[in-house]
Amino acid sequence: MSTSTARPTLHSPLAAMIRRKPITVTPESSLREAVVLMSEHRIGSIIVVEPESHRPLGIFTLRDLLHRVAAKQYDLDQMIMSVMSGSGLLALNWRATVYQAALMMARHGVHHIIIVDATDKLVGLVSQEDIYELQSGGGKAISGAIRGARDLEGLVSAAEDIRRLAERTLAEGGAAEALTQLISSLNDHLVVRLIELTRQEFDLPKVPWAWLAFGSEGRFEQTLSTDQDNGLVFAAPASEAVAVRQALLPFAAEVNRRLDACGFPLCKGNVMASNPELCLSLDEWHQRYASWLRSTTPQALLNATIYFDFRPLYGDEALAGELAEWLRKNIPGATLFLRFMAENALRSQPPLGLIRDFTFDDNKEFPHTIDLKASGTRLFVDTARILALANGIGETGTPQRLRAAAEKGKIGRDDVAAIIDGFFFLQKLRLRQQQEGSPLGLVNRIDPEKLNELDRFVLKEAFKQAKKLQNRIRLDYRL
Repeated sequence: MSTSTARPTLHSPLAAMIRRKPITVTPESSLREAVVLMSEHRIGSIIVVEPESHRPLGIFTLRDLLHRVAAKQYDLDQMIMSVMSGSGLLALNWRATVYQAALMMARHGVHHIIIVDATDKLVGLVSQEDIYELQSGGGKAISGAIRGARDLEGLVSAAEDIRRLAERTLAEGGAAEALTQLISSLNDHLVVRLIELTRQEFDLPKVPWAWLAFGSEGRFEQTLSTDQDNGLVFAAPASEAVAVRQALLPFAAEVNRRLDACGFPLCKGNVMASNPELCLSLDEWHQRYASWLRSTTPQALLNATIYFDFRPLYGDEALAGELAEWLRKNIPGATLFLRFMAENALRSQPPLGLIRDFTFDDNKEFPHTIDLKASGTRLFVDTARILALANGIGETGTPQRLRAAAEKGKIGRDDVAAIIDGFFFLQKLRLRQQQEGSPLGLVNRIDPEKLNELDRFVLKEAFKQAKKLQNRIRLDYRL
């Protein structure tokens, strides 16, 4: 377990959130013992564990004390196992991220997640309050508003609050990594609540299913200007897949429509769960991915840049986990496909000049500008994706992929911090452009001459880091 004193972030492992040994009781302990311990240690919950293995069996909270004990006048000398919450006990491995814990709480409407080690032994507890402390000022209030929303109007209001909070944090000089985490976290909570409210209005098939986020949302890299990229995966035999899909599509279309109302525009490329091509059974997704891995067409390569970056937002996470595991096992062997992906990624080069500091594309509408996405952040994203897919790395976020690649020796440990800093500097410039309300064609474009001298210097260095990263895969694939 990590003993680092660095302040945890949403992408830190849950181990970083463990501050002290959890207070526990056994199933045979009395309610009185549990309440006394909670009072002595000034804690709002206590975990019930097996005496020998120390595996968690249940949790008893102040809420349980109020609603299950005081309200029903239970005898305080009875065993705690009779009133503990056990059936809904949720646990995560200490290597899971704080972000995963936050999403699990949002999905299941709980306030605590048990942290266990590789042997399922209890090592800690994380609460909503612990996670709120990691969010910027205002994040806690917005999270509460999202959780308490009862209709679309409430979520539309929360979406506006998210944008205002992000703009304020950016104006105050907030770091790009923390800001994109904040935006992604709150947006995820909003999507989860929207799906919860919408599914109540539909008679959905009784099969496991999960809502997937693709693209920038799948990488935790949403900015202030982002459209929808989502899909559905479900479990059903081949003979029932068509019927299940037809039953899910109206629900998916309504979720997409309501997300649009919340400020997430409908995807012009139709990368949405309401598209029958993206509402597939697990076997159908396997077949779709396998067909892309066998192909080297431009469309297959484009699909890889969108659909290979995914994560579950709502529903049965195990389905997304199976899909991710299938990819981790099968992609490293698709060497020809990876080579073509590398070639495709190298078609775009950092806009660095031999004589001038920067070069410019042929955009006639906005001359003398640089596309910070197509010629900037995308270079990092595409290269990090290839490194991750080729080396069985399960992370989807660009900085997480790069750090994992460094751990495997695929990037120099001394280089990776500078590379990630370069990526986030470009992200921050993009956020700044979007915050200023630039015209649509300029939300990702910038005239370097309008930057101050220091920012121009850092911009040039950021592009050099992109070039260094590209040289890594150029060497790997001898391109």
